[in-house]
Amino acid sequence: MRVPTSTQVSEFVRNSRLWRSIFRYSYPTDRRNRIMTVAKNVFLHLHPNFVPRGAIRVTYTWCLGGLSFMLFLILTVTGVLLMFYYVPSVTRAYQDIKDLETVVTFGMLMRNMHRWSAHGMVITVFLHMCRVFYTGSYKPPREFNWVVGVILFVLTLLLSFTGYLLPWDQLAFWAITVGATLGGAAPLLGPQVNLLLLADYEISQNTLIRWYTLHVIALPLVLSLFLAVHFWRVRQDGGISQPL
Repeated sequence: MRVPTSTQVSEFVRNSRLWRSIFRYSYPTDRRNRIMTVAKNVFLHLHPNFVPRGAIRVTYTWCLGGLSFMLFLILTVTGVLLMFYYVPSVTRAYQDIKDLETVVTFGMLMRNMHRWSAHGMVITVFLHMCRVFYTGSYKPPREFNWVVGVILFVLTLLLSFTGYLLPWDQLAFWAITVGATLGGAAPLLGPQVNLLLLADYEISQNTLIRWYTLHVIALPLVLSLFLAVHFWRVRQDGGISQPL
């Protein structure tokens, strides 16, 4: 019995009904099929078909946008893992953090990865915005995407600040005290802003629950939405900007 070669097997797979039911087009061996495969795939279409050589030069982009997104993915994974143990309760939160550091297997690793990735994301997003401004990549037709990027930076700062409260230690307590005091100093709406931040008239269980909900549900969802818009606008605006 003759054993088919790997080339014959791959040709059979490429021409099979299963392959065409998934990708609709034959194997991308020519330019047209490569373009159609990318354009019709839910994951691949996020990437441009062609990228100018200068636009992906490391000394031009420094990969800051990609690093920011990678850190966001790390934060998402480690944050979900930490949620399996952490309980947002004023009587348990601090002890849960200590247990993660000393008792839970790989707890210290997960917490440190989450913590340092958060610091790193703030830095890389800020540097990414500096790079975009310095290279003039915010200019038309990319001015709308620049506004989206500013919103993403604000959301990143809010995520970092809301996560600061969750250990419920002295640093967290006084950080929310300062933040609520600053919000309460707003003209006209100061008391309402203070109540909105604390979810109570003083720092309490309601405050921890509100900031925990913002940190793990509301802000990540909003940031993911604006990330999708950000990536989509890069494609719509002609791909990655090129050096001037």
